[in-house]
Amino acid sequence: MCCSSCAPPLLKLPTGGGLPASDGADALRDALKACQAVSTITAEIAASGSVGGRRLSVRLHAGLAKPASVRLEAIAPFGQPVFIFVARDDDATLLLPRDRRVLDHGQPAAVLEAVAGVPLDPADLRTALTGCAVAPRANDAKQLGEDWRIVPDRAGDVYLHREARTSPWRLVAAVHQEPGATAWRSEYRDFQRGGAADGLPAIVRLTSVNNRQFDLRLTLSQVELNGPLDADVFRIQTPQGTEPIALDELKRSGPLSNPSSGK
Repeated sequence: MCCSSCAPPLLKLPTGGGLPASDGADALRDALKACQAVSTITAEIAASGSVGGRRLSVRLHAGLAKPASVRLEAIAPFGQPVFIFVARDDDATLLLPRDRRVLDHGQPAAVLEAVAGVPLDPADLRTALTGCAVAPRANDAKQLGEDWRIVPDRAGDVYLHREARTSPWRLVAAVHQEPGATAWRSEYRDFQRGGAADGLPAIVRLTSVNNRQFDLRLTLSQVELNGPLDADVFRIQTPQGTEPIALDELKRSGPLSNPSSGK
């Protein structure tokens, strides 16, 4: 098992008001060119950390497609998956094959939060995994020193950084503060060089800001981009005899918050 205290420290992000950045649009274009080219992505994800203060370690098979489709399977060493989660737009299904339970027609962000602590819908999950931005306002970009730019994005900010003047800009962190929701941040490391995933992060960290709701480290491998994903990928055939499970019950016993789920 792996715990959040074993993870590297969070990035120290620059603070202060900053100055208007005349190159904000150029920096943003450089930082987002790789992720904005992604229409579909499949990957294996090694997830470790904690949810609700409880440790977890699990391997996921993931497939995501624009505009808002996702499939996640939590793979066990033997036998059936721990869970299968699919969502398209505002409709999600979660199947627990081992327990023969299913949640149908849920709100994707609410179901994923119950499972893994992270309140993300399919589009936001794709954005988080590829290190992208949703609706950045380049005209409002701020400069903090030579190598940092901060750009407002929806209800938060994205942080752009470059190692040197000749290095590419990277989106290395984002702070998310949606009204009425848990504030959280995402961080990105180990950007790929060369190949189909050039410019995309290999390590993604998602952590709540002011509490212990979640702290997850996601390591992506076997990444494939822009391949065909049929609509059937984002559907589940519920086996006969499967019983329904309510969202409240799932919150109390979500498969990823169970310490035994990684065994």
